[in-house]
Amino acid sequence: MPELPKINKSWSLFLDRDGVINHEKELDYIYNYAEFEFYPGALNALRILAEKFGRIFIVTNQRGVEKELMTESALIQLHQEMRKDIEKNGGRIDAIYYCTSLDNAHPNRKPQAGMAIAARDSFPEIDFSKSIMVGNNISDMLFGRNAGMQTVLVLTTSPDQSLPHPVVDYDFADLAAFATEIENN
Repeated sequence: MPELPKINKSWSLFLDRDGVINHEKELDYIYNYAEFEFYPGALNALRILAEKFGRIFIVTNQRGVEKELMTESALIQLHQEMRKDIEKNGGRIDAIYYCTSLDNAHPNRKPQAGMAIAARDSFPEIDFSKSIMVGNNISDMLFGRNAGMQTVLVLTTSPDQSLPHPVVDYDFADLAAFATEIENN
C-alpha cells in the first residue's frame, strides 16, 4: 500500500455513514437515532480527522426514505443527533449529503458523483484532487473515483474483500485505524 499523502486544511474528506461511522444493519436501515451505534473509536477518529482536514462531509445513500420505511424528517433528525454527539466529542461534519432515490442511475446516488458535485457547489474551495473518500463498499470507491478523489476502503463490513483492487487506493480495518495513520503521517 502506498503512503498516504500529507494532509492539511486544504484537503477535504468524504465519508460514507453506515458501515464507516456506525454499525450497519444487515439488509435493513437505521430508522432513528436510538438504533444508531458509533463504531468503537469512531468519535475519537472524527476528532482527529477534524484537526487535519479543512472540510468533512458525509455522503450516504438512504433508500429507506423513498421506500417509505422512514420519513425524510426522521433522517434529518437522526443526522442532527449524530452531529451533536460528534461535536460534543471534538469532531465536525461540515455538511451531510444523502440520496433517497431508488433509481441506481440517479445522478446523486453513489457511485455517481452527484453528491460530491453538490458539496463543491456549496464549498467551492473543494479540490477533488486533494480529497479522500472513505467507504466500506466498492460503490463508495467508485464514487470517489468518479469525482477524482483518492479512495480508502474500511473493512468493517467486508473483511474478505479481495485486495489489491483497482479502485481502492488504501485499506484499513476501520475509521479509527485510518485516523491514526493520518495523525501519525
